[in-house]
Amino acid sequence: MNILISNDDGVFAPGILAAKQAVEDLANVTVVAPDENNSSVGRRMTLFKHLEIKTVELEDGSEAYSVSGSPADAVIVGAEYVMDDKPDLVITGINQGVNISCDITSSGTVCAAFEAVSLGIPAIAASLFMDPKTSYKQDENGEWYLDYDFSLAKRVLHDIVLKIIKEGFPDGVDLFNLNVPSNYESEDVKITRLSDKMIDKKVIDNTDEEKAELFNYPLQENQNSDDLIMIAPDLVREYDEGSDGYALMIEKRPSLTPLKVNMTSENLKEW
Repeated sequence: MNILISNDDGVFAPGILAAKQAVEDLANVTVVAPDENNSSVGRRMTLFKHLEIKTVELEDGSEAYSVSGSPADAVIVGAEYVMDDKPDLVITGINQGVNISCDITSSGTVCAAFEAVSLGIPAIAASLFMDPKTSYKQDENGEWYLDYDFSLAKRVLHDIVLKIIKEGFPDGVDLFNLNVPSNYESEDVKITRLSDKMIDKKVIDNTDEEKAELFNYPLQENQNSDDLIMIAPDLVREYDEGSDGYALMIEKRPSLTPLKVNMTSENLKEW
């Protein structure tokens, strides 16, 4: 099997190396990813503009390719240009953050997997849910840092790919959306459906006292602080049983959601 691995966090993000390490004993792996972070860009593509592609070295000394474009660009370039033959499977991730619910259409990680499907390639989008309550740790100097523990995500991803190799991709499924919690209580994977939403959004203005606690971004040139507003996301914590959010937040176990790219509703008979 030939596997293309990409992401939206950038070619040097720790999650893409974790994805490579998870499956490199099962297949021939090629890594092609954006040259910088492209989180939340959805399925954006760079059309009729030049892209720069470079050969780079990952932390383990292996070769990868960086593309000066979006996650979707990286998948297209990897599958149609870098690799001699079209890959049998595309893996995007392991994303440093959760990607669940109908909000996945904004995710560069998941939409890069959508792009793979449009090229006729089955895909897995993999993400690590890092609960702030447990993922922030202190070093010996008292400095806080995010602990990216990909160990369970790597094991689950490995087992899913191994099952695909043995049994093939299931009928009626275009891609899998995998989310693994860092603070898991069970390693058993739950087959789930998409939740209604992942984040609540509200617009706050410069006079809102919460703003100072949520954000600390410097003003850009020609910006007046009195005129600024910001969209503030707030992670939803209540989910219906059987949904991806319920598996992650309530049951604290890995969630695997089978998806189809065709979003046509078949229920409209008369209107």
